[in-house]
Amino acid sequence: MGRRPMRERDSLLTRTPAPAAATATTTTSTQTASSGTMVLEGRSKKRGLGRILPFLGPAFIACIAYMDPGNFATNISAGAQFGYLLVWVIVVSNLMAMLIQSLSAKLGIATGSSLPEVCRAHFPPPVVIGLWIFAELVAIATDLAEFLGAALGFNLLFHIPLLPAGLMTAIATFLILGLERYGFRPMEAVITAMVGIIALCYILETAIGKPDFGQVGRSFLPPKFDGTESVLLAVGILGATVMPHVIYLHSALTQHRITPKTADEARRLFRFEVLDVGIAMGIAGFVNVAMLLMAAATFNAHGFIHIDAIVDAHKTLEPILGSSAGVIFAVSLVFSGLSSSAVGTMSGQIIMQGFLHRHIPIWVRRLVTIAPSIFVIAIGLDATRTLIISQVVLSFGIPFALVPLVIFTRRRDIMGALVNRPMTTALISLVAGVIIVLNLFLLRQTFFGS
Repeated sequence: MGRRPMRERDSLLTRTPAPAAATATTTTSTQTASSGTMVLEGRSKKRGLGRILPFLGPAFIACIAYMDPGNFATNISAGAQFGYLLVWVIVVSNLMAMLIQSLSAKLGIATGSSLPEVCRAHFPPPVVIGLWIFAELVAIATDLAEFLGAALGFNLLFHIPLLPAGLMTAIATFLILGLERYGFRPMEAVITAMVGIIALCYILETAIGKPDFGQVGRSFLPPKFDGTESVLLAVGILGATVMPHVIYLHSALTQHRITPKTADEARRLFRFEVLDVGIAMGIAGFVNVAMLLMAAATFNAHGFIHIDAIVDAHKTLEPILGSSAGVIFAVSLVFSGLSSSAVGTMSGQIIMQGFLHRHIPIWVRRLVTIAPSIFVIAIGLDATRTLIISQVVLSFGIPFALVPLVIFTRRRDIMGALVNRPMTTALISLVAGVIIVLNLFLLRQTFFGS
């Protein structure tokens, strides 16, 4: 059963016990939770990074979804075709994502439940089933993008066919997911390391490509589009940046990690979580902008405006910037695909368990989600175009995660002391409205023209 509506006090003090698997943590995870609890209770003597470190992690797992292979496809296509025109879309999308992920984390802290669990507790069954169906479609689109991206990365790096590369991706993802049995901290550490590798790769790519930062600034004055294809890519960027499956996931990542005992401790924990989101999403935003800058400076500036495949981008990089640029690109794609694929599977578990109160082994979930990707590889569909379309599907799934988040975080009987302020509710409502309107505009442009 879902959790009941809660008053301010027991929304913070009364919680469902964590499942046995969640409590079987390693010493590292236990020490992290203990250190965080001491900070919340004011008993810790640590200062600086030592005080903050126990709270960093959940947003780093969530942020990997914001630099997954779908981002590669949409950002490279946008930069190659339109130069620096759509940089503003990435920046605005990333700011939206920071707000959304902060609220998702806050819901988990205040209720001790994930967003799907809260939906199940407070919405009628037909609505819950409908939300679950849309969430599963989003999860399938997510897994497709991430699995294909990692397979493409292995293909480019080791020059092996896509099908064996896909099998390598499956094995590597299983190994990453196996870390969950050792507690939350090992998984957070591995994902954070992968985030660092991806960011380092794009620092190097940006330095090699030497983008025109003057044109980057002018892309904001004023923000604009250039035809239907630019709108399609903008919605793809939005879908790849404001990821609906991690709206569900982030609320679960904060559930049983460090548990506040009072309203003051909950507020303090949320402030640390906002810091976690700011750092992690700031890195993700940098990587996304760097992807587009690299494509604009390399492909658009040299007249290669029809780079609409990741493989083409890799091949074109080498003669322009040298073989090292191609290797860096492939390495970043591999780490992006593997880490985001693992996170996507975790999200699928949260969606299934929360909406339906059904648990399936995570390896079964992984096997099921591999099937569409292997099918796409086997029949020879254009992998990059498939990635872009998958991101558009994600964008259409955003409202079905975002609207319930807005509804619940404004309700004091659910959120207690962490209920949204009126200004926060107004801002997140505006964000949801912009996303929905942009999607409707895309439909009009696609089917009826300008």
